[in-house]
Amino acid sequence: MSTSRPVAVVTGAARGIGAATVRRLAAAGYAVLAVDACAGPDAAPYPTPTPDDLEAVAAGWPEVGTYVADVRDREALVAAVTSAEERWGHVDVAVGAAAVVAGGRPLWETPDDELELLWDTDAKGVWNLASAAVPAMLRGPDPTRCRFVAVASAAGSHGLFRLAGYTMVKHAVVGAVKGLAADLVGTGVTAVAVSPGATSTDMLRQTAALYPGTTVDDLAAHQLLRRPLAPDEVAAAIALCCSTEGAALNGSVVHADGGFGG
Repeated sequence: MSTSRPVAVVTGAARGIGAATVRRLAAAGYAVLAVDACAGPDAAPYPTPTPDDLEAVAAGWPEVGTYVADVRDREALVAAVTSAEERWGHVDVAVGAAAVVAGGRPLWETPDDELELLWDTDAKGVWNLASAAVPAMLRGPDPTRCRFVAVASAAGSHGLFRLAGYTMVKHAVVGAVKGLAADLVGTGVTAVAVSPGATSTDMLRQTAALYPGTTVDDLAAHQLLRRPLAPDEVAAAIALCCSTEGAALNGSVVHADGGFGG
């Protein structure tokens, strides 16, 4: 089957910014494959969505499919992208929104397993998605319409207190996108990083929990809006990057952070 509508693959799709992005793209006429590990309530370092959560994101959207895959597993992402190609005929957009947060200790006290989880999920997960999706874009009918978007963070350009590991991997996401954009010169495919600030998600609540007595409003006070962003506000910025008009943003970092640091 082949469709003329744009086709997107979105990771981290079961909740938060990823779920908002799925809905935003679907409303704009995209076919979307919503991908999430769906590790459930027993996941580490905190509970994550279930397959039912992922299905709820797709509910009501006939052209939204779901696929359970862990971004740490490159072959699983290749299979996900292949399934999108088989269903809709091509893949035009990939959005890497899967991530975890961990921290609360200074760098020199951060355990190896915490750093490895952050690296494998947040940074290598973006790398794996690009490795799976970009070849599909290049063999598609019109690479000039293809977009790779990675969700970074304000931590990708700032140093955050007792989040050295998270800060490091989000800087790596920005670096991967810039390197990918350089590799894509002449193909028409573009690559962009979107860096949200404090956004009203389970991840923000988990971040606040790392600091005793801290609320999400305390975290949001570090941005000029003086309030948490809504996931759909960040998804709107991601959708712009996914659009044909988003070509001008190639190789850049879009700071959808409400004025973080102000």
